Amino acid sequence: MNRALKIGILEGDDIGLEVVPETIKVMRAAAQKTGLAIDWFPMPIGRKALDELGYTLPPGTLEKLDTLDGWVLGPIGHQAYPKDQPNAINPHPILRKHFDLFANIRPAKSFPGLPAIYQDVDLIMVRENNEGFPPDRNVYLGNGEFRPTPDMTISIRLITRPGSSKVARAAFELARTRPRKKVTAVHKNTVFKLGCGMFAEECRKVAQDYPDIAFDEVMVDTFGMRLVMKPQQFDVIVTTNTFGDILSDVAAGLVGGLGLAPGLSAGPERAMAQATHGSAPDIAGKNIANPYAMIMSGQMLLAWLGHKHAEPKAVTAAQRIERAMARVIGDGKTLTPDLGGKATTVQMGDAVAAQVQA
Repeated sequence: MNRALKIGILEGDDIGLEVVPETIKVMRAAAQKTGLAIDWFPMPIGRKALDELGYTLPPGTLEKLDTLDGWVLGPIGHQAYPKDQPNAINPHPILRKHFDLFANIRPAKSFPGLPAIYQDVDLIMVRENNEGFPPDRNVYLGNGEFRPTPDMTISIRLITRPGSSKVARAAFELARTRPRKKVTAVHKNTVFKLGCGMFAEECRKVAQDYPDIAFDEVMVDTFGMRLVMKPQQFDVIVTTNTFGDILSDVAAGLVGGLGLAPGLSAGPERAMAQATHGSAPDIAGKNIANPYAMIMSGQMLLAWLGHKHAEPKAVTAAQRIERAMARVIGDGKTLTPDLGGKATTVQMGDAVAAQVQA
């Protein structure tokens, strides 16, 4: 690139105010070490923005983000927003849909020395992000759930060929960067013959363009069983929205929990780093939140931007963060309490940043 990357900083709510600064600290260290130029753009969002500006998603935010290459978004505690204020909306689905962040990429990786149900797990769930059952993103106007009578609720599930094809292609492209080079499509076309059937058809079409990638299909119930019995057998998994939302949390539980679950929402032009865990208001302000998931979400953003813009310095910066995090975990001396240590959020962030610079 002949310019600096432009990355937004949106801290979110509760522990987001703690883990996002540590993420930016580590990303800055990696950029400095590799000579990667980044211009940073802090932006208000969430409850803090509501209290100060009257909006959880202030006017002009989408327009400003449209000028950036990507951004780091902290966890959003929207369930605690006032229910009687029209400006107190959940920004997350709006960002996903507005920027067509169609692929939600969620790794699950085990680490020696950390408590986990399984070791030697290294898989990535690629979840379709803007269709499926979520009622806030499957219709143009209104809501995808409605109640015709007091005793009946109907939920719409949206599956399209373009949406299925795009997320499948993202999964195969990701598989090409990994040693095992395997994609598993998860669906239930034996029952949902049209919806899952269409998703499966598009996955098979895309698979034909990737003869170097092994491809198989597993019914979602069978996949759930196989995942909890032997997660090591899977590499890259592609699936629909709700299936992926559930299964990625299961995968996180197998390797240590949501504190070890980073995430990236990627679209055609931009990507958003956001850990898959919530805002954890019960531990907010105590400086004990585990920054791993948020830091590694930032790492994923740098890797994505590096490949997207053919910027090798960003790829190298991402690799340095990944190695630094592995060393900090392997050393075990500066881990937060949920990982069995006694370090604070800031201390763990400092340790990763120091290893990045080492």
